[in-house]
Amino acid sequence: MKPFLLVTTRGEDAVAADEHAAYCRLTGLLPEDLEWRRVDRAPLGPIDFTRYSGIILAGSPFTVSEPVERKSATELRVERELAVLLDEVVTLDFPFLGVCYGIGTIGAHQGARVDRTYGETSQAVRISLTPEGMGDPLLHELPAEFDAFVGHKEAISEVPPSITVLASSRSCPVQAFRVGRNVYATQFHPELDKASFTSRVRAYANHGYFDPVEADAIIERVEEADVRASHMVLARFIEEYISSAPIAA
Repeated sequence: MKPFLLVTTRGEDAVAADEHAAYCRLTGLLPEDLEWRRVDRAPLGPIDFTRYSGIILAGSPFTVSEPVERKSATELRVERELAVLLDEVVTLDFPFLGVCYGIGTIGAHQGARVDRTYGETSQAVRISLTPEGMGDPLLHELPAEFDAFVGHKEAISEVPPSITVLASSRSCPVQAFRVGRNVYATQFHPELDKASFTSRVRAYANHGYFDPVEADAIIERVEEADVRASHMVLARFIEEYISSAPIAA
């Protein structure tokens, strides 16, 4: 089979390793079937799309809407590389799933407004599929309403015509969308279960996602959340796009 490619941008080694492990666990892929590129550490470089079944762009401490002068040289490099990647992904309509930072990155690429109007503190929220989401090939097997973990400073506040909104929440109108037939993004985190979300809360307690004094209360509420339905997004993405074709020479 052709592997999937996971692109991450987390600078902390332990957090990055936990993230890769979470994607392996919830996609059901072995590590060798989920090739991992840490573009915070090295340039992404050209991608040979014939080698992969699909691409996943994970969440990040980077933000699309931050003023350019406040972004590091690494963040600006990553943005340039992802813009080139998305040019090809959208042109090819190549299977792609962007998560959290991914939805802002793809949204901005498509001309969406990404700002801090609809940020959500770290928590579990109720997600509702839109009529388009209920009929979408990737999402139609999910419940019409389900809980998922979120935690983001920015979100899409204005949607261009090229984006089809598939899911929303009361506090964030764009929780999932599709571009073309095969390019997807979610604002919520389908890769997080209770244990990994708890670790993420502790790791980013001082990064502005929530008041640090609330960390223990957030973690306590996590224990009451059932987000298993949200994990179906990853399982369905793999199921929909896994290729048994050999890698082209």
